[in-house]
Amino acid sequence: MANGIIIIDKPQGWTSMDVCAKLRGMFQERRVGHAGTLDPMATGILPVFLGRATRAVEFTEGYDKEYVASLRLGVVTNTQDTTGEILEERPVRAGRQELEAVLEQFRGDILQVPPMYSAIKVNGKKLYELARKGREVERKPRQVTISSLELLGQEENGDWKLRVECSKGTYIRTLCHDIGQALGCGGTMSALRRTRVGPFVEGVSLEQVQQEADQGRAQAMLTGVEGCFAHLPIAEAAARERDKFILNGAAYPCRLAPGRYRVRGPEGEFLMVGEVKDGKMTTVKSFFEVDRS
Repeated sequence: MANGIIIIDKPQGWTSMDVCAKLRGMFQERRVGHAGTLDPMATGILPVFLGRATRAVEFTEGYDKEYVASLRLGVVTNTQDTTGEILEERPVRAGRQELEAVLEQFRGDILQVPPMYSAIKVNGKKLYELARKGREVERKPRQVTISSLELLGQEENGDWKLRVECSKGTYIRTLCHDIGQALGCGGTMSALRRTRVGPFVEGVSLEQVQQEADQGRAQAMLTGVEGCFAHLPIAEAAARERDKFILNGAAYPCRLAPGRYRVRGPEGEFLMVGEVKDGKMTTVKSFFEVDRS
């Protein structure tokens, strides 16, 4: 039985769910989930949660992210990246100076219209399902935050490399498309690598995990789920509080200041995220393994 988090460096061509399915087999654990979907063409940091740790996925949805993207100017595609059908090609007259000037309007809080090729639902239908049928529907602009947008340089093939730090829900391919529109020549995303999700910056390859699994050492690659809550103060529970209240999902008297805590047991084990309110500690989400014997 596997419990914990593993940070995968997702390879190109794999969906995020493909990665989860592969790890499900390696760890022999049916409960597997990930934080922050990556498109198949993208590579990089993909946090994967196994076992009881999947209960933490919902707490990671607000993590900010960092990417390195390649922008190809002069090309517009139906998917806003180079995997799609080319809709338009235009001459490019913009150089580094013009691109730098345009980037300023995409820093801070901006509005993005989600791409048709996305998993967002409109009237119960995923947009990409409609797009594949040749349909386009109106999408409402959504506010996202670009906290950092830096031009890293130009690649040998002429594409521009950008580093982006952004809030959840940001579409980097839409950002590339919109930058191209602002320059008047169009643009599309030609490559994408995610370099950070919240506190997670280093990943391992699926090949490395497979090698360890073949040797029976895959479990040692998992880290504890408590790291997702490092921003919360620690509350220590005595054996009586753990056994009588926490393990039964019951509230217990607590003199700590109101707020959320990561609660540890008497042996230092991470038990739950709890919340103190009106002098009582209640369970927000428990992470101890339930004994079903």
